[in-house]
Amino acid sequence: MSRRDLESGVASKNNIAGNNNNNNNYSAAPNSYVYDPEIYWTSWLVPLIVVANVVVFIVAMFVNNCPRKNPGFEGDCVARFLGRFSFQPLRENPLFGPSSLTLTKMGALQWDDVVNHHQGWRLVTCIWLHAGIVHLAANMLSLVFIGIRLEQQFGFVRIGIIYLLSGFGGSVLSSLFIRNNISVGASGALFGLLGAMLSELITNWTIYTNKAAALFTLLLIIVINLAIGMLPHVDNFAHIGGFLTGFLLGFIFLPRPRFGWLEQRHLPAGARLKSKYMTYQYVMWIVSVILLIVGLSIALVMLFRGENGYDHCHWCHYLTCLPTSKWKCDDS
Repeated sequence: MSRRDLESGVASKNNIAGNNNNNNNYSAAPNSYVYDPEIYWTSWLVPLIVVANVVVFIVAMFVNNCPRKNPGFEGDCVARFLGRFSFQPLRENPLFGPSSLTLTKMGALQWDDVVNHHQGWRLVTCIWLHAGIVHLAANMLSLVFIGIRLEQQFGFVRIGIIYLLSGFGGSVLSSLFIRNNISVGASGALFGLLGAMLSELITNWTIYTNKAAALFTLLLIIVINLAIGMLPHVDNFAHIGGFLTGFLLGFIFLPRPRFGWLEQRHLPAGARLKSKYMTYQYVMWIVSVILLIVGLSIALVMLFRGENGYDHCHWCHYLTCLPTSKWKCDDS
């Protein structure tokens, strides 16, 4: 039977990007491939998500209308020839995008609006907004490299659920800790796909060759990207929340059937059949469902009660910004 590689990835600024090189670190052994080789989904959801994010960014720039709100020469808009689509002055937004006021108006994540003004929908809408064209390009390139191959292997339903719930999980954790700044971007959802890749490798451990190399590569990518998240003005809590959510969802949605399960259709009637999944896969599924439900429930209750995450984790500010001699961290 043919070999297939699983996902591989490399780090990019504030994001995750896929590795386009073919290697066997994530390939299933030829004699252990358990899926029907004819089943290979066409990826359409991930491209649709990319288009949706681009359209939302264009709408945000239209609403922003920098020339009208910055008529003077001082603090002039960037690329003014674009008219109302020109970018905010770089000293205000160095990522070439709209103002924070526009992002807030369109659904950026802000603690006060979510908790005090009962705008919980911001936990979802912020996933579709981006701070600038640099932010958008980095996230969408990452999504293309990672998401398309995952969707081809597991279908749009499972990958879509993982993407959306991971983004939501990242937003919830971000809101628990960040109160004074807004947060936007699909990074939490992207880290969720990365977390799902890791749990998929673990739960389907027996069918892959070069397991140690695959695990080392994924762990290295995770460490690098989370380390990048410790830079100032990067919402690493969204990354961590998205990753943990996606990691648990991978155990729930991405287990592969045990070796030989499909071949049982050729057995004579009355023969003893094996269960579809290994025992440890069922155990991981149950534990992940419980942890996901309990974790999100507790986080949401804490959030809407107005609790501050730092009151329960005094050292957690190091997760989102590590102070050095080069910069200071904003205690938000």
